[in-house]
Amino acid sequence: MRRWSLARRLLVLQAAIVALLVAAGTVPAYLDARDAAGDRARETVTAVAATVAGAPGVRAALASPAPSRELQPFAERVRAGTGVDFITIMSPAGIRHTHPDPARIGQRFLGNTAPALAGRPFTETYTGTLGPSVRTVVPIVADGRVAGLVAVGITVRAITAELRVRLLWLAAIAAAVLAAGIAGSWLVSARLRRQTRGVAPDELRRMFDYYEAILHAVREGLVILDRAGRVVLCNDAARELLDLGTGAVGTPADALGLPPGLAESLVSAEPRSDEIHVADTRVLVVNTVPVRSRGRPMGTVATLRDHTDLQALMGELDTVRGFAESLRAQAHEAANRLHTVVSLVELGRPEQAVDFATAELATAQALTDRVVGAVSEPVLAALLLGKSAEAAERGVELRVTEDTAMDGTHGAIDPRDLVTVLGNLIDNALDAAVAGEGPPRVEVSVQATGTELVLRVADTGPGIDPGLVPAAFRRGWTTKPPDGPVGRGLGLALVGRAVRRHGGAITVERDIGAVITVRLPLAPVPARAPEGAS
Repeated sequence: MRRWSLARRLLVLQAAIVALLVAAGTVPAYLDARDAAGDRARETVTAVAATVAGAPGVRAALASPAPSRELQPFAERVRAGTGVDFITIMSPAGIRHTHPDPARIGQRFLGNTAPALAGRPFTETYTGTLGPSVRTVVPIVADGRVAGLVAVGITVRAITAELRVRLLWLAAIAAAVLAAGIAGSWLVSARLRRQTRGVAPDELRRMFDYYEAILHAVREGLVILDRAGRVVLCNDAARELLDLGTGAVGTPADALGLPPGLAESLVSAEPRSDEIHVADTRVLVVNTVPVRSRGRPMGTVATLRDHTDLQALMGELDTVRGFAESLRAQAHEAANRLHTVVSLVELGRPEQAVDFATAELATAQALTDRVVGAVSEPVLAALLLGKSAEAAERGVELRVTEDTAMDGTHGAIDPRDLVTVLGNLIDNALDAAVAGEGPPRVEVSVQATGTELVLRVADTGPGIDPGLVPAAFRRGWTTKPPDGPVGRGLGLALVGRAVRRHGGAITVERDIGAVITVRLPLAPVPARAPEGAS
């Protein structure tokens, strides 16, 4: 048996509440109408009785030999004019002089008369010849004595008939209110049914539990924003990737402290696909999809993926490719030199062949010895050798300064970050040196002290405008043509991200060209235990 949907349950509950409220209002209204009808009947019979008792003609008729002859027509006229059911004028002994039924004239009045004989009007409900009635008995006083009595009454049947008419109106109003309440409840439940798609409450609860579990378990960051750009939902992964606190919900995207390009993507009215953004400590891939309902914009759904490790691997891959290209170039040059040596031998000039080969070997070995001897980190040393070969192939002089020294920092900084920082700085310096007007030259210095590692790269290019330095380390900034390879404007942004993650600093100066200095603090390296120690 299928359980009732949330909309149906709400309809039944609202209908029951409306019916209860209508009943709660109808019962007091009925009791009030009943009491009002009784009070009105008492007031009417009391007023009519007092008026009849005070009429001068009544006292005079009571003194005549045949009181009924004058009193009966008078009583009937008054009864017809006031709407009461009977007016009985009687002697102090209770003998009727008037009655709606003339046959009962001369008979004894049925009811209490003692209070009236004592001079006090009173009202009671009594069953007489016409049935139960509300009656008032008033004394007729003449010359200081009770000369007769007047009893005026309205039957309970007449009061009930009047109350029944009022109840019909009350029932009609109650039915109208109930119908309006049920109709409103049906409209509300119909709207709720469309919005909940007829799902039962238990199913909604399970769906919400699954929804919460998925949001917390998924490794991708998920951010949902409304049409005003405020965060509606932000899962745990998104808080971690964007370094957001628990109070991010309800905050506009531009107030989250995100890079401007990333904040703009989150609230974009157009879909964004696989955009790369560099945050303070991460490289993020962002996808956004606008949400519309019935053609109206409702907000944006954005997913975030951590691209940091992949970007680092891509950087290493680029470095390996550079090494491969350098090796290819060196192999090509080595083949040319080997052909030269062989040709000199064939020409009978072995001494010149030996001198030529020895000079080339000494130059290459000197560079290798200087770099390897000065830089103890093998990855960094290999990077410098590879970039030296690449620079030579591009016609740029890459010089490693004599004061370059890096020792005792193994493990203090991740080698991949060193490759990211120094590799991108050298790549940009090579491009700038080639684009410069003077002789292309790049100078690299690596120095490690006890507290920090200083990387300095200078080139003879056009330099960087001081006003553009803050933007240079953000995603998308580049001085290269816009039709260049995909990924322009990412290198310096990755440098900035790596430096910020390690708590370092970057300074940009200008000599002949640009001079970029990176300072990375070094954590103390634990002393290595002697061999054999435990």
